[in-house]
Amino acid sequence: QEQLVESGGGLVQAGGSLRLSCAASRRTFSSYAMGWFRQAPGKERDFVTGISSSGLSTYYGDSVKGRFTISRDNAKNTVYLQMNSLKPEDTAVYYCAAGRTRLVVTNTAGFGSWGQGTQVTVSS
Repeated sequence: QEQLVESGGGLVQAGGSLRLSCAASRRTFSSYAMGWFRQAPGKERDFVTGISSSGLSTYYGDSVKGRFTISRDNAKNTVYLQMNSLKPEDTAVYYCAAGRTRLVVTNTAGFGSWGQGTQVTVSS
């Protein structure tokens, strides 16, 4: 099972930016898709964005399109989430996840390994 460690969360004002990173442990990082999910208190874990193993295909949830960008560096076993124009409703714990295949899916069942999560808080 992949070990994933997120970093980069914190407190930011509305309109600000944050960049999350997720470092993976296995050398087979480039063989599977990666994704970011988020979970606010009392709510389900929702898909934010995903990227295919090659990095050529990306998918975004409707609420973050045009504001968030996912990328990956397979040489560094790391996936990134650049978050711009943050809103208070983006406040949540953000989780990095490793997919079961090379292609992105948008449901939690399609991901086999999860990080511990990093808190993102956007103040108004």
